[in-house]
Amino acid sequence: MGKFNEIINSTTPTLVDFYATWCGPCKMMSPLLEQVASEMGDETKIIKIDIDKNRDTAAQYGIRSVPTLLLFKEGDIVWRQSGLPPKSMITESIKKFI
Repeated sequence: MGKFNEIINSTTPTLVDFYATWCGPCKMMSPLLEQVASEMGDETKIIKIDIDKNRDTAAQYGIRSVPTLLLFKEGDIVWRQSGLPPKSMITESIKKFI
């Protein structure tokens, strides 16, 4: 959890993908996030949190459905989206905080 807090408290926008291995839409999210990571480069960090292995973290952030994306900047949640948003929505949301 310490490493997680260190990452989300960064000045670099950090997108956290809360997912589950049994979730169909979560599996569809992975290629989208790979494309976003490729396009954004070092301007953002993207990490994945398995809600079944990290129940306390999921509960702390009120994750009730997966996939849920949270964008952190300096420890604050600046954007939140549940479901499978279009890639353009993800990149536009990140760019607002670069």
